[in-house]
Amino acid sequence: MFMSNNACFVPTSFWLTGIPGLEPLHIWLSIPFSSMYLVAVVGNVTILAVVKMEHSLHQPMYFFLCMLAVIDLVLSTSTMPKLLSIFWFGAHNIDLDACLAQMFFIHCFATVESGIFLAMAFDRYVAICDPLRHTSVLTHTVVSRLGLAALLCGVLYIGPLPLMIRLRLSFYQTHIIAHSYCEHMAVVTLACGDTTVNNLYGMGIGFLVLILDSLAITASYVMIFRAVMGLATPEARLKTLGTCSSHICAILVFYIPIAVSSLTHRFGHHVPPHIHIILANFYLLIPPILNPVVYAVRTKQIRGRLLHILKAGAQPK
Repeated sequence: MFMSNNACFVPTSFWLTGIPGLEPLHIWLSIPFSSMYLVAVVGNVTILAVVKMEHSLHQPMYFFLCMLAVIDLVLSTSTMPKLLSIFWFGAHNIDLDACLAQMFFIHCFATVESGIFLAMAFDRYVAICDPLRHTSVLTHTVVSRLGLAALLCGVLYIGPLPLMIRLRLSFYQTHIIAHSYCEHMAVVTLACGDTTVNNLYGMGIGFLVLILDSLAITASYVMIFRAVMGLATPEARLKTLGTCSSHICAILVFYIPIAVSSLTHRFGHHVPPHIHIILANFYLLIPPILNPVVYAVRTKQIRGRLLHILKAGAQPK
C-alpha cells in the first residue's frame, strides 16, 4: 500500500463494513438475508427448470422470463455471498480488482434487466396490437438478438465505470467502504482528486438507462391500453390485460425499490446510514425473490406445470 505526500494512498484492497451501525446484529441479520437469498436462488432455478421441461412454454414471453431469472441469479449472487461472509466470518476485506468486478456485475446486470423489461414490453405490444404477426416478428432469432442487445448495452454502458476508477482514481483517503458491496458512488467518494467525470458519467448512465427505458415501456403500455380499450366487450379487455399483469407487476417490483433507494440516497440526508444500506440490498434482493412468485402465481401455464411436478413428487412410489 503506497502512501503519498498528502496522506492519500494507493490501496490494494478495500474494507467493506457490512451494515454500518448494526455490527453487533450482523449474525442475526444473516438469518433473513440468507433466507431471502435461498428463496431467490430456488425460485429462479425453478423457473428455468419449468420452462426448459414444458415445451408449451417455449415462447418469447417465457424466454425473456428465463433471461430475467438468469439476471436475477447473477445480481443476487454478486452481493449476497460476500455479505453473508461478512456476517458469518468477518471477511470484510475485498481485493481491489474483485471490488471493481463486483461493481461491474451489479450495475451491468441491473442495466441488462431494465433492457429485458423493455424487450418484454415490445413483446406484449406486438402480441396485443398485432397478434397475427406476433410469431413471425418475435422469432427465436429475434428474441435472442434482443437479449444479446440488452447484454451488450449493459457492458458498453457500465464497462467504463470500473475502468475510469482504475485509470483515473489511483489515490484514496481511506480503504474503508461504508457499504456492504462495492457500489460505484460509495467507492468514488473515497477518492482523492477530481471525481467530476466519474460522477457525471455515473449519473448520466443512470438517467439514460432508467429514465429512457421506463419512458419507452410506458409508451408501449399506452399503445397497448389504447388497443385494449377498442375491444368490444369488458371480458375481452380483462382477458387481454391479464396477459400483461405479470409483466407490469415485475416492472413495478424492479423500478420501485430502485426509485426508493435512489431518492433516499439523494435526499434522505437525515436517514441513518444503515437504512440506506439495507434499502440498497433490498433493491438487489426483492426482484429476484418476487419475480418467480409473480410469474408462478399470475401465469397459468407455469402454475399448472409446478402443480403437476408437486403432485408427481407427492405420489407414493
